[in-house]
Amino acid sequence: MSLKHAVLAALLEGEASGYDLAKIFDVSVANFWAATPQQLYRELERLAEAGLITARVVEQERRPNKRMFSLTESGRRDLVAYTTTPPRPSAVRDELMVQVQACDEGDTAAVREFVARRMETARAKLARYDRLREWMLDGRDEDTYLSEAERVGPYLTLMRGRFFEEENLRWGERALTVLDRRAAARGAVPRRDDAASTLR
Repeated sequence: MSLKHAVLAALLEGEASGYDLAKIFDVSVANFWAATPQQLYRELERLAEAGLITARVVEQERRPNKRMFSLTESGRRDLVAYTTTPPRPSAVRDELMVQVQACDEGDTAAVREFVARRMETARAKLARYDRLREWMLDGRDEDTYLSEAERVGPYLTLMRGRFFEEENLRWGERALTVLDRRAAARGAVPRRDDAASTLR
């Protein structure tokens, strides 16, 4: 998958500025695709040149003018074609997992701290995803939303992000338990700080 299709899919939500898209990527797309604002702006230029999106300038009195982007019919056709292409298997490159793999020969206390930090990050992401979920549901229960909403794709990807972070927490709890038990059996001090205790 390229950034191209992530941007086109984000524009299904409607016309947006580069700033709006950066916020969309930060809040609702970050669970499956990351991009910096600079990457987004470069991609928007490429997509406009290719005729997949259009740009119009909105004049503002007290702020710089802004460009608003929207999908063209060509862009929509490109997205339709994209959805028929089998995705490549996802590849995971996680530096923390390499550190955990080597923790028996390395600094186990440091690795434990990194696991605890990963859990902190997962909790923060879950809180953000839950706020977005409540905004999307807008007082409806999930079944009602999924039967009435014009589009369910954003909600389904949000669910995937939530499940991923919930699994990070489950794995983290188990990993900390194992590391603590092994450290206790050896009479070692497993923690470098109180980060993990504040997570429970």
